[in-house]
This record gives sequence, structure tokens and C-alpha cells, in this order.
Amino acid sequence: MKARMDFRKVSPQGANAISQLHAFVHDCGLDHTLLELVKLRASQINGCAHCIDMHTKELRAAGESEQRLYLLNAWRESPFYSDRERAALAWTEAVTLITQGQVPDDVFELARSQFDERELANLTFAIVAINGANRLNIAFRTVPGSYRVRASQAAE
Repeated sequence: MKARMDFRKVSPQGANAISQLHAFVHDCGLDHTLLELVKLRASQINGCAHCIDMHTKELRAAGESEQRLYLLNAWRESPFYSDRERAALAWTEAVTLITQGQVPDDVFELARSQFDERELANLTFAIVAINGANRLNIAFRTVPGSYRVRASQAAE
């Protein structure tokens, strides 16, 4: 696969804008592992190889088990995710797949049972950010494989 172009170079202001959203999400107070699971799950749904590569590496560096990584796309059938993670993953899928019929009330109620309003808003910003990144990387065919976890990130 060959990249079509590097959108970061041709539109540094646009790249900076989405980077600022990602920086906000990183510092929003939600658990790092939870956020990375959400980012990985949305990237799986969207088929973004670059982001799947990135967020799998982030999770491994943070000490995530191979079992949870392998079973993420079947989280409903797996006992390895907490109730909070399940609510976040259901919310992620509903928001990511919004064209399939809105976000159902029962998914909202499940998310609200695990997250307060601020947390749910911030979780949704995380989902918006990763869906935006997925679309950019898929559209411009960002080649997966070169991402490296920074030492400071691995220590979080």
C-alpha cells in the first residue's frame, strides 16, 4: 500500500486542530486504558489499519493482556471487560455506527449508568476524535506499521 499524501504536511493547521482535540481527550480525566480500548474498537469498526496498529501498540505498552486485545471485537461474548468498559464500548459502537439508526436510548442509559455527564461528554469527544482520525488516515491511506510508543506514554 502506498500513501496518497501526508495530510499533516499539506494542512498543518487542520492537523493541529485535530491534534488539539486528541490532546484534550488525553487529559480529560478518563482512564488511559479505557480510552485506548475505545479508540481501538472504533478503528476496528472503521477498518483503519494505521489506527489499529497504533492503539494496539499503546495498549500493549500500557500492559494490556493479549487476551483482551484479541477478544475486543467480540467483547459482548467475553468475560474480560468490566461493566464500565462494556458501557463505553457499546457507546463507541453506537456513535461510530450512527448512520445505522441513531444512538439507541438503551445504549445511552447504559452509558449514563457508568459515566457522569462530564465523563460521557468527554468519552464522546474521544469517539469523535478517533473517528475523525480514522477517516483522515483511511482517505489518504496512511501506511500502518511505523508508529512507535513514546517512552513517556508507555510509562502512563
